[in-house]
Amino acid sequence: MANVNEPRAPWSKGPKRDLPFPYDRDLSGVLRHLNRRTRTFRSRLANDPVTAAYLAAGMRLLGRHLGPGSPGRAHGERPFLSFLSQRAIAAEVANNPRPFPRQGTVAMLRDRWSAQSEFVADLISFAVWRENYRPEYREQRAANTEKLVSGPDFVRAVHETAYQHTAEGAAMPSVRLGLALMTAAEGDEEIMRAVSAMYEDYLGSWKELYSAVMRERGLRLRPGLTLDDLADALSATTDGMTLRAIGDPGSGVVDHERRRSLMGTVALAVIHGFLEPDEDASGLTLEQAVSARFDT
Repeated sequence: MANVNEPRAPWSKGPKRDLPFPYDRDLSGVLRHLNRRTRTFRSRLANDPVTAAYLAAGMRLLGRHLGPGSPGRAHGERPFLSFLSQRAIAAEVANNPRPFPRQGTVAMLRDRWSAQSEFVADLISFAVWRENYRPEYREQRAANTEKLVSGPDFVRAVHETAYQHTAEGAAMPSVRLGLALMTAAEGDEEIMRAVSAMYEDYLGSWKELYSAVMRERGLRLRPGLTLDDLADALSATTDGMTLRAIGDPGSGVVDHERRRSLMGTVALAVIHGFLEPDEDASGLTLEQAVSARFDT
């Protein structure tokens, strides 16, 4: 995965190379709805600084309206993504920091994305793109991975990782956007594809981690369960915990004072139920193991 210390790609020339990370990266694989017929011209437009200017404006509006303490919720406003109108995006370009272009028009926006839904779909793809996670997040993820795979205190590592992941997610506009889209964008094929792509990338990275933990710690899945089942169970639980932390911050789901979360406890329960030691595997399915314990 690219990071801020890597050399810029050879295609990055002119004003594009002066843009901040990750706008200076190749966006041709992220933006899939640009209004050009050929791959060459779509790639060229994806890496145009003016295109980046509209993305930066959209990201700023996402942070303003979906971030913690957004004014819309304080005033009881609930129109989903109405703040991403073409006029609002074009106007917000004027507030871009340098070196982004700061002249935006609706006509120029439509030249790049012929329909507003296509801009929103690409903005979602960009917002949830893993390169948008701050560098400190990636560094912390690497440290947590090492602790989970080979650290001396696995339980503590699970709790630390779960707390950081849930607390960070509750505060990130891109995570809030993804959660909101799952409930408010039913029937929109473009949005559904963007959400699906988000989870494919997101779960792929976690499945790599789970495989490494199982391999290094001598664990195996119970019969009838798959790595996808484990990843989906933990991901769905994380989504639920994050939603609860956002909507009911006084619930104690996330305890900032103790740096613990209920997600850590549930993650340990899932791990304990789904996995067994290689050297002492019972061979029982999860259902059989529960039945053996509780049925008389």
